[in-house]
Amino acid sequence: MSDDRKLRAARKLAHHIKDKVDAHFSLRLWDGSLEPLGSDVVPGLALRIGSPGVLPSLLRRPGLDRLIRHYAKGRIDIEGGSIIDIAEPVAHDRTYRRRFKAISKKKAAMALAPFLFAKADHPDSTRDFGTDAEGDGRKDGDNKRFIQFHYDVGNDFYKLFLDPEMQYSCAHFPEWEATLEQAQVNKLDLICRKLRLKPGETLLDIGCGWGGLLCHAAKHYGITGHGVTLSEEQLAFAQEKIDRLGLAERITLHLKDYREMEGGFDKISSVGMYEHIGLANIPDYFRTVQHLLNPGGLFMNHAISRGAKRKHRKFSSRPEQRALQKYIFPGGELDDIGHTIAEMEIAGFEVQDVEALRQHYQKTTRIWCQRLYERRSEAEALVGAETYRIWAAYLGGCSFAFQRGSARIYQTLASKSPKGFTAVPATRHDIYTP
Repeated sequence: MSDDRKLRAARKLAHHIKDKVDAHFSLRLWDGSLEPLGSDVVPGLALRIGSPGVLPSLLRRPGLDRLIRHYAKGRIDIEGGSIIDIAEPVAHDRTYRRRFKAISKKKAAMALAPFLFAKADHPDSTRDFGTDAEGDGRKDGDNKRFIQFHYDVGNDFYKLFLDPEMQYSCAHFPEWEATLEQAQVNKLDLICRKLRLKPGETLLDIGCGWGGLLCHAAKHYGITGHGVTLSEEQLAFAQEKIDRLGLAERITLHLKDYREMEGGFDKISSVGMYEHIGLANIPDYFRTVQHLLNPGGLFMNHAISRGAKRKHRKFSSRPEQRALQKYIFPGGELDDIGHTIAEMEIAGFEVQDVEALRQHYQKTTRIWCQRLYERRSEAEALVGAETYRIWAAYLGGCSFAFQRGSARIYQTLASKSPKGFTAVPATRHDIYTP
């Protein structure tokens, strides 16, 4: 099949999409030519097909994993914007779905027919965790491998899109116009207020990341902090920050699994760690936290969630979830909030407060995606083009998952309390009136 015939076929399909869908971006073909997919496209914004062999590859074996690998290798890419710029108008304009359905299957098939027997590009492997990414039957030591795969990409890479406090979790915007920096500090203070931290108390931060929460709590609330992480990169950054701020006598970090810690602590926080443990390990997780917490203590569990299903299926039952485990979060699974609360109560906790932050995380991940896109050249120099593309797609995909509601996030406050009154005040006024 000649290259000219392939180009004619691709342009024929592009013209049909333009007539029926009237999209807001263009199609860049492998010869450099540009085919607008709408009557009023955004200048410079284009989906690029870098090789004619991509189309026969996807036609013969369609699937998300194959699409991701071609994208990671740069055979499919986005020009003049990020995945947010391509997908956001589609998500907001409800007529897009109806217009896509108007594409004639017969005309699309006729246009793509020449590619069925053309030479296909092999979907080369890219950075992924391997065959055990789902975490089934995980053993001691697997958690460290899972965590390091994601977080030890490098501190300098995460600095490109995170705030100065290196908060890699949902920000809390006091108003939607606030900056990410303001919202992340607000999130740290919100957690401290919910935990009702007091000078002299001990705080254990499970999965302490780059140490932002511990440093904030020690500086502003006078606690003695302990943090555990399995990421050597995060530990090094956090320890340097603690030393620089003169907090070494008040904060101790541990490179170990949280199950190896010994109690007790007055307050415990877990921010963005619950998603890593796997559904089968949830009962043990809450029992361990219960054991580590002093009587009357408070526990904050800040975690991404999914909607409850009529039938309890594995997290990895959908292609996008398997891809997330393979390329981003090996061993990770999302719980639904109802099951989380039930397991907390089974472990002996009393749930005091649950707050939904879905819209806050939608905005947070959108900002992260845009920031990473704006520093693309620096990111590619640090981690390579393939890793950059996968992370940019992941952050953009997260933003849309929170927008659609297929992903949620909750802060759940629970107490380990004797019978009678708890340490939690009669109302929530103290949380929002610091």
